[in-house]
Amino acid sequence: MTHILHIKASIRGDESISNQLGDRIVAGLSAKGEARVTTRDLAAEDVPFVSAERFAANLAPVEQRTAEQAELAAISDQLIEELEAADTIVISSPVYNFTIPASLKAWADLVARAGRTFKYTETGPVGLLEGKKAYLAVASGGTKMGSEIDFMSPWLTFFLGFLGITDIEIVAADGVMGRDGEDIIAAAREKAGHIAG
Repeated sequence: MTHILHIKASIRGDESISNQLGDRIVAGLSAKGEARVTTRDLAAEDVPFVSAERFAANLAPVEQRTAEQAELAAISDQLIEELEAADTIVISSPVYNFTIPASLKAWADLVARAGRTFKYTETGPVGLLEGKKAYLAVASGGTKMGSEIDFMSPWLTFFLGFLGITDIEIVAADGVMGRDGEDIIAAAREKAGHIAG
């Protein structure tokens, strides 16, 4: 059985183009065979930002955590477990002000943990989540992926690679507020359908 983790970051729910693209990818991948899907809607779940206390709790060995630290670290532990368990990760995200939403950055800060999702070596950090496939389902009003104002796709692909996830494919409905917006969305939906099929 394959395990798909679907991360959603748009505040627009079912109306979100990025969510629709991600849902299409997930539905198609699930139809290929028996699949378990875990969906994490970051915009709806108020994922916390990292504080000094939460950071210390996340790094403390489990057996040495205080009750307060265990409570603070619980969300990070859960998000990491979801990521570790997944064979395929689908991240549905809009571009907000040229980069990722704050909720997706909060998720990234909670899953990047030395000794768990990456490790330090004499030659630099090494990701520990190798062998996974990631799809980025992206939507933007005016930012074209790969353009000089796209700070989202380079950051997100680098971050996933830092964790060891280097097999990444992007499906983008980018620049949908232009006059060709409907055509751009249709093309992205078609690409998502081909990936899924």
